[in-house]
Amino acid sequence: MRFRHLLLASGIALGTALAGVASASARDLTVVSWGGNYQDAQRKIYFKPFSEKTGKPVLDEAWDGGIGVLQAKVKAGTPNWDAVQVEAEELAIGCADGIYEPLDWNKLGGKDKFIDSAVSDCGVGAIVWSTQLAYDSDKLKEAPKSWADFWDTKKFPGKRALRRGPKYALEFALMADGVAPKDVYTVLRTPEGVDRAFKKLGEIKGDMVWWESGAQPLQLLKSGQVVMTSAYNGRITGINKTEGTHFKGVWPGSIYAVDSWVILKGSPNKDAAMDFIAFASLPENQSKLPQDIAYGLPSKAAAAAVPADLAVDLPTSPANMTDSVSIDTEFWNDNIEDLTKRFNAWLGQ
Repeated sequence: MRFRHLLLASGIALGTALAGVASASARDLTVVSWGGNYQDAQRKIYFKPFSEKTGKPVLDEAWDGGIGVLQAKVKAGTPNWDAVQVEAEELAIGCADGIYEPLDWNKLGGKDKFIDSAVSDCGVGAIVWSTQLAYDSDKLKEAPKSWADFWDTKKFPGKRALRRGPKYALEFALMADGVAPKDVYTVLRTPEGVDRAFKKLGEIKGDMVWWESGAQPLQLLKSGQVVMTSAYNGRITGINKTEGTHFKGVWPGSIYAVDSWVILKGSPNKDAAMDFIAFASLPENQSKLPQDIAYGLPSKAAAAAVPADLAVDLPTSPANMTDSVSIDTEFWNDNIEDLTKRFNAWLGQ
């Protein structure tokens, strides 16, 4: 009898231990986005409602981008992220490298429900966003109207800020040097065009502050450390709502792009991640986003449901598309490594 009790006790202990191992190896769905007031809006509109609907926790983390980060997570084995929001270049490279799971487009209602640039075998558009010139209308008596004004340190004295890296900085430099938005990538595809862009950047190198995460530029603007900065359009309207600032953005010369949801290859929660992406892509959910942050919507039905007073602030508004530039994903996939090396060397000079 005593021996039987010992066996029973051992069995219970072993079962408990195995259950502990199982629970340790399992983890909650982890969704990764860009942080700041954008992720605050996502948490309210997508993360919490999805968690309530499924009865399971949704963890969310923020990152600053970089395909190498995702490649390393997948290469290491079972990734600790599931659904991740990526930029267009990260989507294209990751799809080609096979580090994302294929999406179930039946769960998304079909590819025809989304704008063309939001459709991929391994990604679906989450937002259409712009990087644009931003300034504090409370501090500048005269509003800057172009990247040429951004470069004009006599008319607008003080520090200014750009995202650290060649992408966007080179395009903005060319527009400041008189290149029409529609011709930017034609010029940038030539060695002379690249030289021209770096030469133009050199004119304001001593007045520059370089930012890396999306929340930084508007904090630099708010603190008065810079008089102008490049910034993501949605964050401009977002901080105005949450902190009462009066920041404004300049649409001509802005660069717009589509961010997409992907699922990392080998995710133990790939089914739950797919369900989450489908939930976040529903028109009735996606159409709520511009109430909090002014990003365009890849779902055609969601975009059509946005009230006119909010739609006017979106990158997808026809007036805002005039003289704006679509990011050339192919150019940056082909050149980002070499131009980043050159940019870093230039920065260190």
